[in-house]
Amino acid sequence: MAKVNRIPSPFVKWAGGKRQLLGHIRELMPERYNNYIEPFVGGGAVFWDVQPQKAIINDINRELIITYKWLKKNPDMVMDYLDDYDNRISKDNIDLPQAKEFYYKVREKYNEKLVKASDDAEMAALLIFLNKHCFNGLYRCNSNGLFNVPFSQSQRVSYERGNILSISEALQNVTIKNNDFEDVCNEAQAGDFIFLDSPYAPVKVDSFVDYTKEGFSYEDHIRLADQFKKMTDRGCFCILTNHNTELINDLYDGYNKRLVQVKRLINRDAQNRVGEELIITNF
Repeated sequence: MAKVNRIPSPFVKWAGGKRQLLGHIRELMPERYNNYIEPFVGGGAVFWDVQPQKAIINDINRELIITYKWLKKNPDMVMDYLDDYDNRISKDNIDLPQAKEFYYKVREKYNEKLVKASDDAEMAALLIFLNKHCFNGLYRCNSNGLFNVPFSQSQRVSYERGNILSISEALQNVTIKNNDFEDVCNEAQAGDFIFLDSPYAPVKVDSFVDYTKEGFSYEDHIRLADQFKKMTDRGCFCILTNHNTELINDLYDGYNKRLVQVKRLINRDAQNRVGEELIITNF
């Protein structure tokens, strides 16, 4: 693969993306560290911005990790599939009602492959295509584990070739995993930098909402806080981000905290698109 001289940007929109916080995170990062570890990589905004030399990235969403692996292994094959889908939904070729019909056919195909636990370049392309054409870039599954986000009415292309190639290049020396976050945190050693961006804690403790069928429960937040302490005791550099809630403040009492105003672009209700986020560090 020819060398691509550009900084990648996320290839999907993902709940809790950290583009708004990049300046704060850069400012708070350790000047020197060994390995970069991100147990909840999502769209990877911080990972792409940092461009670490040695890294482990992980996410519990199997299909997202399949996409990362195929972009690393064979980006051209993924783009070939995307070109076909984009051409078939383009406003130059079909009108909006036909585009909507096509979107739901693609969604059905993706869900068929979900049921079969497929792992191929087309699966990666389907995830990217649906992310770019579904409502607000949500990734949401029903109780049966099937993707159920409706069409956004977008007929735009799903990717930019230069960005996909730069993503593939950046992933070549990266270890990509699909494990529970605790397994990945246990790999962290003294001097490693761990960026933790778990699913958000709700404002009300009794209103936890799953963004995938795996979910992230109250007990998971307790486990994460325990891992944060263990990594701190091992001499790791940790940065964690989450909603400014009573739960998060209590779980990370005694650590350094920076309060930041953010926009919640993925919220259905425009009035609820402004919130407060905490950036928590142990150094």
